[in-house]
Amino acid sequence: RFFSIFSSRWSAPCHKAKIAKGFLTFMVTVAADIAQASVTEPTVPENPRIAIHASSHEAAQTAKVKLAAQLHNLSPLNEADVVIALGGDGTMLEVLHATMGRGTPVYGMNRGSIGFLLNEYKIDKVLDRIFSAQQICLHPLSMVTKTMLGSIETAYAINEVSVLRETRQAAKLKIMVDGVTRLEELICDSAMVATPAGSTAYNLSAH
Repeated sequence: RFFSIFSSRWSAPCHKAKIAKGFLTFMVTVAADIAQASVTEPTVPENPRIAIHASSHEAAQTAKVKLAAQLHNLSPLNEADVVIALGGDGTMLEVLHATMGRGTPVYGMNRGSIGFLLNEYKIDKVLDRIFSAQQICLHPLSMVTKTMLGSIETAYAINEVSVLRETRQAAKLKIMVDGVTRLEELICDSAMVATPAGSTAYNLSAH
């Protein structure tokens, strides 16, 4: 059971790009240090070690087998220069959390149901598309919470941080941004703080 205390630190994005299907393909990297002002764009070597991470869905597993048959220099995820994620947005987030802090770029292809954070699935010339992909760097949201027992818990969020009430009564929250009180009291069931990546996905899903 968590009490609603949030703190966040954001640094300027290391690269800007328009994320839209049909406009470009992109790879995503999570910054190693959320407080640093900029991040050097990772360089993909000429003969990269590639890890393939697929969800348990049949379409993703089938795609993994096809990709593995045409790619060389396959590697475990923790030793890879590039990770190919096959699945939906949940799979992409899982891989981004697993590679957080290493600076490993992740090239996602949609083998799930929606895939707002992923590229269109294409089996041909995947290495060429990796080398030409626009690189985007995400800076995670730092969450600090204080429990009802007084202990401090921390976590990093790529999409959002949310707090939900656990009783039948509505929660009363005080909203502060950069130390300035923006809302003295908010009576609600829950509250969510979204990252730019998370809010973009929510806006896309609303339309």
